[in-house]
Amino acid sequence: MNFLSIFVLIPLLMLLGLWAARNLNQVRGVMVTGSTALLALSVYLVFAFLDARSLDPQSEMLFVKSIEWFPPLHITYTVGVDGISVAMLLLSAVIVFTGTFASWQLRPLTKEYFLWFTLLSMGVFGFFITIDMFAMFMFYEIALIPMYLLIGVWGSGRKEYSAMKLTLMLMGGSAFLMCGIFGIFYGAGGQTMNIIDIANQTGGAHAIDGNWQMLWFPMTFVGFGILGALFPFHTWSPDGHASAPTAVSMLHAGVLMKLGGYGCFRIAMYLLPEAANELSWIFLILTGISVVYGAFSACVQTDLKYINAYSSVSHCGLVLFAICMATETASVGAILQMLSHGLMTALFFALIGFIYGRTHTRDIRELAGLMKIMPFLAVCYVIAGLANLGLPGLSGFVAEMTIFVGSFENPGTFYTAMTVIACTSIVITAVYILRLVGKILYGTPTNPHHLQLTDATWDERFSVICLILAVAGLGLAPFWVSDMIQTGVHPVIEQLQAAGSLFDSHSNPFL
Repeated sequence: MNFLSIFVLIPLLMLLGLWAARNLNQVRGVMVTGSTALLALSVYLVFAFLDARSLDPQSEMLFVKSIEWFPPLHITYTVGVDGISVAMLLLSAVIVFTGTFASWQLRPLTKEYFLWFTLLSMGVFGFFITIDMFAMFMFYEIALIPMYLLIGVWGSGRKEYSAMKLTLMLMGGSAFLMCGIFGIFYGAGGQTMNIIDIANQTGGAHAIDGNWQMLWFPMTFVGFGILGALFPFHTWSPDGHASAPTAVSMLHAGVLMKLGGYGCFRIAMYLLPEAANELSWIFLILTGISVVYGAFSACVQTDLKYINAYSSVSHCGLVLFAICMATETASVGAILQMLSHGLMTALFFALIGFIYGRTHTRDIRELAGLMKIMPFLAVCYVIAGLANLGLPGLSGFVAEMTIFVGSFENPGTFYTAMTVIACTSIVITAVYILRLVGKILYGTPTNPHHLQLTDATWDERFSVICLILAVAGLGLAPFWVSDMIQTGVHPVIEQLQAAGSLFDSHSNPFL
């Protein structure tokens, strides 16, 4: 068995262990053991990948293994990783590990909660290791389905409404996605669903007729883009985040939304390059709206989770924006932004959950002076805010600068104007982050009950410190990550350039 499949096997064993567990300590033991094993495996994979890449710099995917699954439709279980996959697997493992400790005190139905949480994790890991479109879609659905119960049962606020809205909108995206995937399959000759085989077959992805590409590209991009909070299909995201329990918000915003950007890049842009060249300007406008609209919306919210949720719309919009720019530098920045946002937003949602668990409110009008009451959580919140607004030395700065530098590489007034518009989000983000930090952390506490509150417990401190170290590590030492990512980005950009330069596209009425 290929060792990549262990990323799916471990959650499967965790599910069996949780099912057999008879008390809370056994449940916690299974989760800690499993999440630690996943983190250790992902770290090992990084070193194994870098070593294998140095020996075989030409192979697009490493550690490839294929098993026939359903021969009549040429469906296989094919695993393999490149630099992008390895980075996303490491991110997922970090979020699952820290999310386990963030849920240490969760009640009630702890066992059932972790069962669904683990199933969601299995879908995420499976998605990132597979290079067969059907298997990717299957794991994609496995990751989405548990969200309904995790929010509807263990959530807060309008949890039933939020869970149903999220499920219906993402399932609608899945319908588009299924049409796009089967369109690519039959358009490429109906012989394989392997992404690499389709891209490298005779004639490359251009073997798919250009007119059909114009139909399948919007379906595929929108299908994945809905999960990536593409405007105007983003409305499920703030409600879902606001109602989800802490660790689910961490995994949802930190990893699950990244499936959208990863899918847009890996399938839509890579396998449908002619349509990507012709139609990317449309999605560039939509993603530009997401970036600015999300930041402005965060400015007017009063609920901590809604502020972070709209901030996620803005930052995930920046990922899709960079992908649509289709330069190598911007695309590397998009993957860095996925990593950075995943860590930052997980840290934010963890801290918000810890604060809410003590104050029983997320309304910023009812919070003040938390720096005096819970200094550890308050200082960590400041660090998360500074990372979010792009302070040099933290992950947000590295990712956003790479995106904007790469975006400015595009000649033409339209692309320059869109990049300038997207850059304004930096200022808007600084406004709501600094306003929020000043409002809830400083000043005099307005609620006497808050004076009796305690600071973070050991499990909360451990979870938060791990995320802060990851955010600072990516910000201070980004080059090994960006170099690893670039090996995965390069083939996609080559495919797009071979189909015709995005900059010379005559379908863009703004050029």
